[in-house]
Amino acid sequence: MDLAGLFDRVRRLRGGAPFEGTPHIVVGTGNPGPEYRDTRHNAGFWCIDRLAERAGTKLRRAHRHALVAVTQINGEPVVLAKPRTFVNRSGLAAAYLLNRFAAGPERLIAVVDDVHLPPGSVRVRARGSAGGHKGLKSIAESIGTSDFARVRIGIGAPDDPANLVEHVLSSLPPGERELVNEAVERAADTVAAILADGIEPAVNTYN
Repeated sequence: MDLAGLFDRVRRLRGGAPFEGTPHIVVGTGNPGPEYRDTRHNAGFWCIDRLAERAGTKLRRAHRHALVAVTQINGEPVVLAKPRTFVNRSGLAAAYLLNRFAAGPERLIAVVDDVHLPPGSVRVRARGSAGGHKGLKSIAESIGTSDFARVRIGIGAPDDPANLVEHVLSSLPPGERELVNEAVERAADTVAAILADGIEPAVNTYN
């Protein structure tokens, strides 16, 4: 079943609940595979999983580029997605989903980790540069613009900048993991707020 069919099936299973208009596409970045599941770089994945849990759904394999769940959040049609590529090729999933649902970049929300923010911090922006994040860079290059919302989850910086790769691919110590878990919850709240009220109120509320 393709994504359009999945979208229609979810609508029917929900008793005809309206999926009118173009869905939002919420893409969380991370690396696939059990060896990366608990690493800092997968904070975006953790947020997508939390959003799916709140919506009472699960992600399923629908395309070679992404695992997706088609659902509603705050009455808005949403496609939740975790790319099946490594972080630096996240744009493949974002571009495919925007094209599949005829959605513009204004319907895209990217959820990513951020080494420039301390563990437990969350920042939301309507647009901006990649800030060194290869997932954001890939998305911007793939869709041809940086004008899309992004929610950043702080994971802290390494003591030595030369150890950046090892840092983002490492697991969080218990104290920091608790802070990041709290940030994941706030990031999920932020995404829900964007869906309900738009990006600018979320920027004012959650930064």
